[in-house]
Amino acid sequence: MKTFLKIVLIALLVLVALKLLPVLMVPVVLAGLALLVVGGVLVGTVAAIGGVGLAVVAGVLAVALVVLAALSPIWLPVLAIVGLIALIKRSSRAKA
Repeated sequence: MKTFLKIVLIALLVLVALKLLPVLMVPVVLAGLALLVVGGVLVGTVAAIGGVGLAVVAGVLAVALVVLAALSPIWLPVLAIVGLIALIKRSSRAKA
C-alpha cells in the first residue's frame, strides 16, 4: 500500500505541475526575450565599433597615402640614389 500511495502522490504532483506549467513558463519566456534584446544590443554595439574602427583605419591609410604622394619629389630621388649605391656596392663585392 505504501508504494501505491507514493505512485498516487507522484501522479498528483505531475498533474499539478502540468496545470501550473503555463504560469511557470512566463518568467522563462520573459527572460528569454530579455536575453534576445540584450544580445541584439551587444551585436549592434560590436558592429558599430567595428565600423568606426574600419573607418579610422581607412582614414589613416588615406592620410598616409596623401603624405607619401606629397613627399614623393623628395623620397623618390633619395630612394633611387640609395638603390644605385647598393647596386654599385654589390657589384664591387662580386668582383673581389
